[in-house]
Amino acid sequence: MHDIRWIREDGAAFDKAMARRGFEPQAGAILEIDQKWRDATTELQTLQQRRNEASKEIGKVKGQGGDADALIKEVADIKARMQQLEDEERALSEQLDGALSALPNIMADDVPDGPDESANVEIRKVGEATQKNAASPDHVAIGESLGMMDFEAAAKLSGARFTLLKGQLSRLERALANFMLDIHTGEFGYTEVSPPYMVRDAALYGTGQLPKFGDDLFKTTGDHWLIPTAEVPLTNIAAGEILAEEELPLRFTAYTPCFRSEAGSAGRDTRGMIRLHQFSKVELVSVTHPDKSEEEHERMTNCAEEVLKRLGLSYRVVTLCSGDTGFGARKTYDIEVWLPGQDDGKGMYREISSCSNCWDFQARRMKARYREAGGKKTAFVHTLNGSALAVGRTLIAVLENYAEEDGSVSVPEALQPYMGGLTRISAAG
Repeated sequence: MHDIRWIREDGAAFDKAMARRGFEPQAGAILEIDQKWRDATTELQTLQQRRNEASKEIGKVKGQGGDADALIKEVADIKARMQQLEDEERALSEQLDGALSALPNIMADDVPDGPDESANVEIRKVGEATQKNAASPDHVAIGESLGMMDFEAAAKLSGARFTLLKGQLSRLERALANFMLDIHTGEFGYTEVSPPYMVRDAALYGTGQLPKFGDDLFKTTGDHWLIPTAEVPLTNIAAGEILAEEELPLRFTAYTPCFRSEAGSAGRDTRGMIRLHQFSKVELVSVTHPDKSEEEHERMTNCAEEVLKRLGLSYRVVTLCSGDTGFGARKTYDIEVWLPGQDDGKGMYREISSCSNCWDFQARRMKARYREAGGKKTAFVHTLNGSALAVGRTLIAVLENYAEEDGSVSVPEALQPYMGGLTRISAAG
């Protein structure tokens, strides 16, 4: 959500910011609705004042034995007009909120302009993008040869874009999640949360998925939606709250399943585990003081990178351009892990984490504020979120980077304590 006061003060700057997102000028239409709302509000206040004055006059006139019929009629007319104005004011307020909530966050000044991912800018690369073989097998070939990854069984149960893991691959998925959570809670100060996996409309509105992206979500038969990411319940912990400045930052992490219809990704990544309707992820969320969010963004990204470093996986970090940045984000870093089995065995980098600073965009939608230390003034917090990491894609990375020529998969040293000391996964295992 955007600050209407900024649009009133500098509509040209707002339109310039929206132009970076590919939008035509919006300020004029928004301010027209806003002016009608302000006019209705002003008239309501004036009528309320006159109604109160007239009501007092009626009492005085009657007390003196006079004729108050004209005043009584005036009050009745005022009440009728006030009812009409209240309806108009409510409708205009909803119209204004609808117009503002349909527009994406503004971009940070240092976000590169561009139409799509081709304009993203690499800012660092860690490790080498190497191939063990001329054509490395992908995770599907590896998992199926181990007898521990079954897409046919998953399709029988649930249809396309699902997978079924078993045996040591199922254990590896659990090991990865526990490994990530232990790092984030034990070393980086995040509080682990076990949130609901279903949320109401208001929660998805707060983080920006609704009303625009409902087609990408799964709705239950009741008044709930399956979460597309733990960002939704974790960030909404602060919804409607006024936090003490000393409480900031709040840092939460959760390991949850995520559910996405992938309506906008039809035909993309149809093979394997890259893009599923259900996948698991360890999420990080921070709620910060506005002055600290940029610093927190760098910190969060480093926390996600640390997982990859300890797993010995090569990756790169890119800044997303304006055309590739998500609706609610002001700036996003994507971490892309090297997957040697992708692109027909030639290898390629694939996203494994997105870390975003949303500034006060989500906080305004969910009314999340803080009170300055020693004062009464309140202001909106800043919110950030990041995957650290997508567990399924991390499992893919381990399989493709640690696959051996005999078809087995070496277990990264950091994961061996979580695998009961197992050093290698093989078909016999």
